[in-house]
Order: sequence, then C-alpha cells, then structure tokens
Amino acid sequence: MTELFHLNCVRIVSPYSENVCGHCLLIRENGRLVLIDTGIGLQDIQHPEERIGKELIDMVGYRFDENQTAIRQIERLGFHPDEVSDCIISHLDNDHTGGLADFPNAIVHVGQEEYDNYLSGNRRYLKTPLSHNPVIKTYGTSDMQWFGFEARKVSPAVNTDIFLIPMFGHTLGHCGVALKINGQWMLYAADAYYLREELDHSGHPVNALTEASADDNDLRRHTLDKIRTLIALHPEIEVFSYHDINEFQKYTL
Repeated sequence: MTELFHLNCVRIVSPYSENVCGHCLLIRENGRLVLIDTGIGLQDIQHPEERIGKELIDMVGYRFDENQTAIRQIERLGFHPDEVSDCIISHLDNDHTGGLADFPNAIVHVGQEEYDNYLSGNRRYLKTPLSHNPVIKTYGTSDMQWFGFEARKVSPAVNTDIFLIPMFGHTLGHCGVALKINGQWMLYAADAYYLREELDHSGHPVNALTEASADDNDLRRHTLDKIRTLIALHPEIEVFSYHDINEFQKYTL
C-alpha cells in the first residue's frame, strides 16, 4: 500500500495572509520515500542570510521554524531521512528546493525547460539549493497526455504513477505534478496559482503578486485557463497548489 503525507514546509507572512504555507507531499512505498518539492531546509534555517539573503527574506516574509522542515517532519513520522530516494521538483525557486540539501543522496527530478532556465542565469534562482551537486534527472517534451495536459512520466524508485505536467508561466519550465494514489488522481499545481480564489476571481488582489513573479504572464494566464477547464470537466480529480493554507488544511484537519 502507498501512503501519502501532506507536509507544510514553509511559513510566509504576506500582505494577503499571515500564514502562507509550503504544501509538500511525501510518498512512502516499500520502504522508500519520495518528496514532491522540499520547502525551506534545515541549512536555510541555520544559516538564513548566507543561503537565502536578508533582502529576499525580508521581501518574501519568511518565518523560520526548524520543526517545519521536511527532514524534521519525516523524523517525527518515524522514518529515516536516508529513505528519501527521490525529490520531484515543480520548479527551482528556493522555497521549493531549500530542503534538497537535507537529502544529499536523493535524485532530483525536474523538467528540462526548468533546468535550462536555471542554468541560463535567470536572477530569480539561488544557487545554494543545488550547491551539494545532487544527481539531476531532467524530463523533456513528451507525446503522453493527461486529461488534456502534456504529461512526462517520472521514474523514481517507487511504482506510483507520477507525471510532471508542464504549467509554464510562473517560471519558463514550471510544472505541476499529477499522481495516482490508491486509485485517486490528484494534481499538485505548485505555483500555477497562489490562492484558489485566483481561479474564480481574476480581480483578486493576489493577482498583482502572481503577475509580478511570473517569467511569462501570458503563459501563466493560459495555464490558469487550463486548470479551470480541468476542474470543470473532472471534479473527481483533487487539485491543490503550494501556498494556499486553506487547501492544505483540508488534508490535515
């Protein structure tokens, strides 16, 4: 049996919410652990200015708590961090990748366009999350389809069906992650939207923030339209993002 755990590995205080989360996923199957995004890591908390920088910390509104890191939560669940064999990354912004250093032997799975964007010198990316030089496996364009989206099958050391789903815009290689757990499809949309309200209210104030943080805002809006269509046509699929605390709490309360 496959187990799925929902972990909140970030806390951000923003003008829109006092408790912006970082909704990561942990899959456990046959003694192996797979993380989908990693949140802020232990080293980030121990050395925040060196690894993140005071300017970015203040701008984003990070609040640091060692107990909120993925590694500490994994330990509290009774698992060993060395069991994390793979980390599947939606995109390489530091709030999604800071925890990679806590699992130095894990293979990092990421879309090819995202890794190319990272290597291009795009100033949005910090180099520290990958400074431990992990094994990186990239996934390029695929002919596979998943409910109207291109799908790139990820090959971690578990049997769970997992696909990177291109949802470009927030970054030039941003992907969601589709996974099927015990017969239930779900789509982790990462930062395709920050708050669920964006899908229903295009004039929501948070749209100014999502537009400002997008590498390509036209692509971002196109991605939102595709997510809206998916939800309308397939209400049986669970859809949630990274930063919406209300979505996260549905799985933890």
